[in-house]
Parts: sequence; C-alpha cells; structure tokens
Amino acid sequence: MQDRPTVDELLDAVEGFLRDDAAMRLEGQPRFHARVAANAIAIVRRELAGDAVLAEAETARLRDILGQAGGRADLNAALAGAIAAGDFDGEDGRVLEHLRRTVREKLQVANPKYLERSGG
Repeated sequence: MQDRPTVDELLDAVEGFLRDDAAMRLEGQPRFHARVAANAIAIVRRELAGDAVLAEAETARLRDILGQAGGRADLNAALAGAIAAGDFDGEDGRVLEHLRRTVREKLQVANPKYLERSGG
C-alpha cells in the first residue's frame, strides 16, 4: 500500500483529465467515449467509498425480512422468488421500504445526480 497518491486521488486525476481535458479536445464519438470513461471512474470511486457499507445494510434488511441467514445474492434471489410466489402481498411494508431504500442506495453510487433531480 502506498501513502500518496491514494487510490481516490489517482481516480480523481484520471476522471478530471478525461472530463476536463481530453473530452474538451475531442469531438463526436471519441468525446462521448471520454465522457463515458470519466463517468465510469466516478462510479468506481463511489463504489470504493461506500459499497461495502451499503451491501452490509442491504444484507441485514434481507435477513430481517426473510428471517434467514445467507449472502446478499442468495437472499435477493430468495426474496425475488418469494415475491413471485405471492408470499409478500404488499401488506408487509418492510419489503417495499427495503426495495425503495436499495434503489436509492444503488443510485447514490451509480448516478447521484438523478436523485438530486428527482428529489429522492
């Protein structure tokens, strides 16, 4: 592990270069690709910053709703199966709240500006 620059500082530098320098000097498809790459780096930075905490919170909610242990992927599959089977009929507000919270958390990582624009 190195002291400086940190992973976040390196990603910030590359993101800034792509968005503020490279993209501004390019046109058409290459400009678009530079902006896409800058956005991808921004997503990676946000995931590195908080993905483990959000994943842990999601897993805890799933365990509470389902009343069973397991990993996040297995619990999500179990919840999806239970919803498809009609085991959750909408009267259990925990499921809807969990789904809303999970979508908000995923948007915080993938596209926080969308949440700002939508008031979510």
